Amino acid sequence: MVKEKKQSSIEIFFSRLVRSWTGMLGLLIIIVLLIISIFGQWMTPFDPLHAEFSNKLLPPMTDGHLLGTDQLGRDIFSRIIGGAKVSVIIGVSTVFIAGLIGTAVGIIAGFFRGWIDVILMRIVDVQLSFPFILLVLVINAVIGTGLRNIVISLAIGGWVIFARVIRSEVLAIREKEFITACIATGVTRLEILVKHIVPSLFTPMIILGSLQIGTYIIAEASVSFLGFGVQPPIPAWGNMLNEGKDYIFSSWWLITFPGLAIIITTLGVNLFGDWLRDTLDPELKGE
Repeated sequence: MVKEKKQSSIEIFFSRLVRSWTGMLGLLIIIVLLIISIFGQWMTPFDPLHAEFSNKLLPPMTDGHLLGTDQLGRDIFSRIIGGAKVSVIIGVSTVFIAGLIGTAVGIIAGFFRGWIDVILMRIVDVQLSFPFILLVLVINAVIGTGLRNIVISLAIGGWVIFARVIRSEVLAIREKEFITACIATGVTRLEILVKHIVPSLFTPMIILGSLQIGTYIIAEASVSFLGFGVQPPIPAWGNMLNEGKDYIFSSWWLITFPGLAIIITTLGVNLFGDWLRDTLDPELKGE
């Protein structure tokens, strides 16, 4: 009798990914976005910051401008590629900072409970009572605009989601039998936290982080559209929409292509994030 070769976790992961068209599509979009953001400066046919007034508001496929030009004669295609780098930096940086803060708060609240949990969760409740975009706008109005400040404001506004989710995960893990056994055998709190609880949080952190990247990209575009985010002349999809809104009826390409870039990017991130959740979350597996 031939013994079947047991698949590794990585092989199982990729075999499931190949069988899911939504996961593959999302991953493909993410890979293309990363390639553009890393190598975009060598892919742009024109300088995204160079204004040439003699070529302003050219329609797509005119004089070598694939997607046309804006009101200052800057190439739309080159600016969209430049905006991809901004979106990736903001999405990944915000998830990292917000995830770090929220995870720490969630672990402390869920593990120690008592008055610490009550105080931290009331702070979370108060912040959640404010609309996310409004809170980000207020923070940007106080600390100023720019790439660094938009990341800070999004992280300050978004850490509470991580805190809520991680706290609930920690509370669930605390009730498991192996944690009870550890406590009964005299294992220290620190050892339980480091060896058992924190490693169990990697999966929910990855799932939540992948889903939140799309949220932060849209939030940055919204804030930049309102003039409080990344400032011109740095190409960002949000401020491209802001600059093109006055030409919506005469030069449709100024807002159409940046809008499509935002939609496709968030679609790809969310598709892959949903697939990750369905694959990694044991409560959603049909096995």
